[in-house]
Amino acid sequence: MSKPAPLIYDALAHESLASEASTQAPTTQAATVKTVLIVDDEQPARMRLKAMVDALKDYQVIAEAENGRQAMSANENLSPDIVLLDIRMPEMDGLAAAAQLSEQDQPPAVIFCTAYDEHALAAFDAQAVGYLLKPVSRLQLADNLAKAQSVNRSQLANLVPEPIGQRLSEECLSVRTRSGHELLAVSEIRALIADKKYVSAYTHNREVLLDLSLKELEGRFGKQFLRVHRNALVAVRYIRGLEKCEDIGAQSIVRLEGSDITPVVSRRHLPDVRRLIKEH
Repeated sequence: MSKPAPLIYDALAHESLASEASTQAPTTQAATVKTVLIVDDEQPARMRLKAMVDALKDYQVIAEAENGRQAMSANENLSPDIVLLDIRMPEMDGLAAAAQLSEQDQPPAVIFCTAYDEHALAAFDAQAVGYLLKPVSRLQLADNLAKAQSVNRSQLANLVPEPIGQRLSEECLSVRTRSGHELLAVSEIRALIADKKYVSAYTHNREVLLDLSLKELEGRFGKQFLRVHRNALVAVRYIRGLEKCEDIGAQSIVRLEGSDITPVVSRRHLPDVRRLIKEH
């Protein structure tokens, strides 16, 4: 029986992907066939891995992704058994993606794909973390798929070249939501606004409450955010302009890409905002 060709995962097309997986997945072998998600920013690498996985009768590639962010969306909607995860990728790399996967109640098994040197590989061995050394061989792939298992934060923290704990503190915030703890990528935040006891982080589509103070956040992410008011920081990368708002006494507000939030800019911080807009 031929296997369905996987698609590059697109968050806008997750419904069609889920439909593909449900309608084309083998029914007679459902108890034995394990589903695989391939994550790599290079198409030739994905194609090579897919061809090798397709040659194994007990595994089926159900989707591909180009980066960690796409992988998280694909995992949420398709729930693969195993994720073949490249480490060096744009937007969200493999270690950050693996950290988010490890927070789930039923995380998929993860096998890293790496071109790291022997010193780095020794850390993978020591932590019992599965990895494929590029260029991947068929024997290496089959062996790792058979032994694939999920990874935990303790294992990830001891991988090199960079400790995942340090990386996450620079790239993500641990937040509590209705579904439990999760990691929020700092790059997704448009604005941080304080209101009494809490600070709200606003992304393009949601608001998340944080336990950290605005001062602490400014200290950690001062290069990525600009203070525009005593109770507001905005992401530099998303600033698109200043406007006067007559509804609030002709005070200035800042427009942010991908957000309806319009923080007020105080007179004290107005020169800084104008200077940044002029420079960009």
